[in-house]
Amino acid sequence: MDRSAEASVSVDRFVGSLTQYVPKQAWATQIDQRIFSALYSRCLVYNACWEDPAVDRLALALKPNDNVLVITSAGCNALDYALCAPRRIDAVDANPRQSALLELKLAGIRALPFEDFFALFGRGRHDDASSLYRRCLREQLSPFARAYWDKHCRWFSARERRNTFYHFGLSGRMARVLRAYVNSRKGLAEAIEQAFAAADLSEQRAIYDSKVCPRLWSGLVNWTLRRQVTMSMLGVPASQRFEVERQHANGVPGFVRDAVDYVFRELPLATNYFWSLYLRGFYTESCCPEYLKQKNFDTLKAGLVDRVHVHTNTVEGFLNTHLEPVSKFVLLDHMDWMSAYQHEQLALEWAAILRRAAPKARVIFRSAHAQAHYLRDLLVEREGRSRPLLRFLRLRTDLAQPLQSRDRVHTYAGFHIADIVPA
Repeated sequence: MDRSAEASVSVDRFVGSLTQYVPKQAWATQIDQRIFSALYSRCLVYNACWEDPAVDRLALALKPNDNVLVITSAGCNALDYALCAPRRIDAVDANPRQSALLELKLAGIRALPFEDFFALFGRGRHDDASSLYRRCLREQLSPFARAYWDKHCRWFSARERRNTFYHFGLSGRMARVLRAYVNSRKGLAEAIEQAFAAADLSEQRAIYDSKVCPRLWSGLVNWTLRRQVTMSMLGVPASQRFEVERQHANGVPGFVRDAVDYVFRELPLATNYFWSLYLRGFYTESCCPEYLKQKNFDTLKAGLVDRVHVHTNTVEGFLNTHLEPVSKFVLLDHMDWMSAYQHEQLALEWAAILRRAAPKARVIFRSAHAQAHYLRDLLVEREGRSRPLLRFLRLRTDLAQPLQSRDRVHTYAGFHIADIVPA
């Protein structure tokens, strides 16, 4: 496990330098990006992963000899992949607070019985959270993570009666706002619960159309979704917001409404733990990530947890010091903002990916771009020559498109799978 105190210094410099790459734009755009960079460099942004690992598993086809690199986010998906028993998983994130969250989960799996672990990370609340942390978890953490949770373990405390852990951090605060709005709309909270309890998709769709949809959408929601501060709190930089606005006639509010409509009308809510968490603030034992199910928790505790390694670093920084070939890369959506504000850095990152990629390596990533056009313009250096990135990638739209329709989150315009081909 990396000790992230030193790494966090260089990472904070990296995040702070984002704005020097911003082209001459309207002041409002530059301010939006500065706000996002400031929030990202100082806060826990994601308290839960917002990418569907069930789709990822099908795209990655993990095998026992795989070495996986995944951007950490909240660590949920790294633990999900571990259940497939690949050889090694390196969870890498430039934000040391995200690393600290995964460290806490790993410590909990190693040291706690399932009931305590589920109280912390399932219900998001434990009657004895502070004492449990100090007795069982604290000493397993890196210095940065220890200092962070010394200050923030109260987020899990039962004394926060109206909130759970999942109402803290940036995205958690937006969940609080959503909860307050839902409770302010007469009958909406009850209608949402009815939709989650529906016997089948037909009943769920009928409840959404007749009870949820008419109460959910309003001018206030549209106004809120148009604000970059809202998007920054959700971990969405200005560059992604602009891309959505370019692709959707009704901008971000229209895109979000289409996504929610699809989730509630086309996908079973009973197993959709992403939206359940965001609307309720906690998981249930029947609607939760795989690592929060007792059988899988026991499997992780029996040894698979030790295959997950935490690193506070950029993707390029990690790959420049990690000598083992990587066969599967999970890059989330970070290339969207790098393509807009750090184009040269993105080229260096891809050069590092190509340099460390094992034979027949596969990359998956998500994007606000349906086609991820920025890849066409990217020149990368490989074996001493600078050539177009797409020369080295085989985009697997045949696999990605059908998988995207099954994605339970459904808030990305593009899900992309690429196989790395020989030079």
